[in-house]
Amino acid sequence: MYTVSIDTHFSASHRLIGYSGPCESLHGHTWKVRVTIQAEQLDEIGITVDFKTLNVIIQSVVQKLDHHHINDIPPFDTINPTAENLAGYLYRSIRGKMPDSVSVSEVTVWESDRYAVSYSE
Repeated sequence: MYTVSIDTHFSASHRLIGYSGPCESLHGHTWKVRVTIQAEQLDEIGITVDFKTLNVIIQSVVQKLDHHHINDIPPFDTINPTAENLAGYLYRSIRGKMPDSVSVSEVTVWESDRYAVSYSE
């Protein structure tokens, strides 16, 4: 099994609904995202899937959040934009765009250098 990871980031604001503390107020992060995929086979030149191809897929999802207020973007207009919910959303959104030859194994979202959440199925 081959495991490949790509890191990216986006900047966005959010507020946590029902949270008792400063995160209930509007604030922003430069979110770091790591997408990890797995593949059992290599192609004819020895690659699981081209890094550039993976990056295009990941960016097509992440760019919808970049420089936006996450609470205004579905599904976060109805669910709380916690790091946990963001990780699950990114995982499912990216998984749906991946080639059949690879599977998403995990998505990790950092809202700071010290706090991260990973999601996998």
